[in-house]
Amino acid sequence: MRILAYAAAALFAAGPALAQTGGRVTLQAYAGIFKDNYTQTVLAPFTARSGTAVQYHEGGTSAQMLGTLRAQRADPQIDVVIMDVTTAAIACAEGLVERIDAATLPVIAELDDQARASGGACGPAVTYDHLVMVYDTRAVTPAPTRWAAMWDPAHRGRIALSAPPNIQGLAMTAILAHANGGSWQNLNAAMPRLREIAPAVQTFDPNPDGYTLILNDQVRFATGWNARAQLYRDQSQGRIGVVLPEEGTVFQINTINIVANSKNRAQALALAAHALSADAQKAFTERMFYGPTNARAQVSPEAMARTALAPEFRSRVIPLDWTEMVRLRDGWNQRWRREVISASGR
Repeated sequence: MRILAYAAAALFAAGPALAQTGGRVTLQAYAGIFKDNYTQTVLAPFTARSGTAVQYHEGGTSAQMLGTLRAQRADPQIDVVIMDVTTAAIACAEGLVERIDAATLPVIAELDDQARASGGACGPAVTYDHLVMVYDTRAVTPAPTRWAAMWDPAHRGRIALSAPPNIQGLAMTAILAHANGGSWQNLNAAMPRLREIAPAVQTFDPNPDGYTLILNDQVRFATGWNARAQLYRDQSQGRIGVVLPEEGTVFQINTINIVANSKNRAQALALAAHALSADAQKAFTERMFYGPTNARAQVSPEAMARTALAPEFRSRVIPLDWTEMVRLRDGWNQRWRREVISASGR
């Protein structure tokens, strides 16, 4: 009996990911390479350990995921959702996802301060990504080190930027504001540089994405998220170059949330606990180069060097408050339409 008691205690201490077994859970998250790599490194081990089957619902963009949660409010079909922090804040405010803390999900105590704070009263950060400049290594030499390289007249018409409300456009604007005015909120400091580059931009809506446009010889520069950019760099055998520019970057934070009134709440909590665990965070960082949010994750130095959490890059991360960005977003969108896109002549 004592042995069984110790075993039960150990199982409970390992967290909900082990304590709750069987059943099923539905996760809504990003499609494509995120789905493929997350399934292999995080979800498959969770199922193997817990016996819980995970149904992966491809949610599209975070805005589309929010729309799904709203449509299912009365009868949720999703149990767990991974989405960007700005959209998650809206879902939290609307009561679409649960308020949660370390008392409900003890693994939260293992997360770094930013990860715990990012989700506010709801789910914490599960991944850190950051904005990078991507470029065609065959057409751009020497290798650029600054965002300013895109303003070179030699590349006129070969630039792809994502305009707000796309989160990349908001991030780029904040970086330029910080570089030219000292504060990321200082939109007036960013606008002259954005108006200056506008005529050189081939598209403000890269389709399907900037990486593909580079590989198809349509553009030489684009913005992107580091995790995907690093994979494209490897898959293209170095054709795609990836730079964290000297002027800085900002984190793009994804949070993990339990959907309000989930039909499989125990399994949902178990999945969230596993996703936030040190082992899962290590595995996903080493596969896809998202920065880990669990401070105990022992990531290899080689993988960490390809994230913004590498010691040599940490000073370049601008402390952008995405909660404040939510309040600023609409005004920034309007200024972009009136002053930047209109300056492109399109």
